[in-house]
Amino acid sequence: MSGEVSIREGSIYLPHQLVDTYFRDIDAVIVLIQQGELMVMPVHQATSGGSLLKVKNAAGDRVVQARDVFQDQDMLDFRTDNLAVNWNAEKSALCAMLGDN
Repeated sequence: MSGEVSIREGSIYLPHQLVDTYFRDIDAVIVLIQQGELMVMPVHQATSGGSLLKVKNAAGDRVVQARDVFQDQDMLDFRTDNLAVNWNAEKSALCAMLGDN
């Protein structure tokens, strides 16, 4: 399954369809940016850390605050409302290319 996410000021907004498919019963994720690729990976054990998947609305959409990750990549001003994402089974992550940043 593929879908789209929004990113604003270091926060990633995930629609409930993606959450239900890839992050059901998950409270935290790890967010990485490597070589221009965004990766959002589920954390299956609460003691492992990660960033909280906060409930955004009654529909079940979620938001994860990853300001530090985007700031470390000098991408804090990166903004999009329709970034295509796909699940990568090898990486166990929801992935998207951010461009030539």
